[in-house]
Amino acid sequence: MIWKRSAVLRFYSVCGLLLQGSQGQFPLTQNVTVVEGGTANLTCRVDQNDNTSLQWSNPAQQTLYFDDKKALRDNRIELVRATWHELSISVSDVSLSDEGQYTCSLFTMPVKTSKAFLTVLGVPEKPQISGFSSPVMEGDLMQLTCKTSGSKPAADIRWFKNDKEIKDVKYLKEEDANRKTFTVSSTLDFRVDRNDDGVKVICRVDHESLNSTPQVAMQVLEIHYTPSVKIIPSTPFPQEGQPLVLTCESKGKPLPEPVLWTKDGGELPDPDRMVVSGRELNIIFLNKTDNGTYRCEATNTIGQSSAEYVLIVHDVPNTLLSTTIIPSLTTATVTTSVPISATTTTSATTSSRRDPNALAGQTGPDHALIGGIVAVVVFVTLCSIFLLGRYLARHKGTYLTNEAKGAEDAPDADTAIINAEGSQVNAEEKKEYFI
Repeated sequence: MIWKRSAVLRFYSVCGLLLQGSQGQFPLTQNVTVVEGGTANLTCRVDQNDNTSLQWSNPAQQTLYFDDKKALRDNRIELVRATWHELSISVSDVSLSDEGQYTCSLFTMPVKTSKAFLTVLGVPEKPQISGFSSPVMEGDLMQLTCKTSGSKPAADIRWFKNDKEIKDVKYLKEEDANRKTFTVSSTLDFRVDRNDDGVKVICRVDHESLNSTPQVAMQVLEIHYTPSVKIIPSTPFPQEGQPLVLTCESKGKPLPEPVLWTKDGGELPDPDRMVVSGRELNIIFLNKTDNGTYRCEATNTIGQSSAEYVLIVHDVPNTLLSTTIIPSLTTATVTTSVPISATTTTSATTSSRRDPNALAGQTGPDHALIGGIVAVVVFVTLCSIFLLGRYLARHKGTYLTNEAKGAEDAPDADTAIINAEGSQVNAEEKKEYFI
């Protein structure tokens, strides 16, 4: 009787110790997120364990591992570590069906459990852009659609044109047949112009399963448009006698055909001097007859365009330019019948008046030439004045001597007049020459 009582006391004592020890034991787990096709690691830890067993089970409550013993025949499930304080397993090639709540059990009295939720991310498929048909005419409305499937949760789609994001787009999300993943599409509408030719339109798919490396699809736009034409001269100030090159710069899609050059609405008047080489018009030697309106026409399968250039040929500036007007020193006009004096005065006046006009339009004064001209004019004027004075002085003296000679020997007035007339007759026979 005494033996039985002591055995019972011992049993309750052991049970009390077990209950007291189990109060400090509790399994710890963490939720896990993995990309579809990846590997999930499930870990269960116990800080204080007195050799109590640990177990992992799946969402269907099937035991995967009991301590280090594998319970489910699945080659994807492997033991990572098994001790009294930790039980870790791995599930490789995870699929969407593996998602759910996994349970770690610590077999104490009572049994203690901890839950870990396994989240499987569905990776979106590579996006596809549809709706583009090449080529597109300038001014047409373009509608592009980007679509991707298999994402979990639903992926995000963004549009870019040459790295510049476009915000005004339409977004649509649909659940797939498996009721776990989604198909996402986005539509971009815009009207194209020639600046869109060659532009890269990018559809970018962002998703947490892509590890900050988004999937993209790209479409390069091909826009057809009429040519744009511009004429570029080789010099902004064309001068007579110089060459000139007019370049017809034309852009278009398709590339414009060889350009057509015309002048004043007709053909080029001098093909020998005006040579067309590709898109260039070469005028070898400019003259005043080249003045006019030159037209360049470019044509492609979409349409035609042209540009005009008004050519004004400028005079070549002379190297002897004088803006100084030489004052005339012969401002007085002498009226006389003496040929030599009249001729000299006219020549000097003409020379002094023509020189300023002849020098007008030069680029700069030549002081040495101006000084020489002034000296010649002064010298000629002085010589003219001297000769004129000498002639007048001699002519006057001769006239008084002849007049007196007729009255000197006459006894009366009648005789003096008769003698004076005779003297004038005789004076005609006498000629004097001055050198």
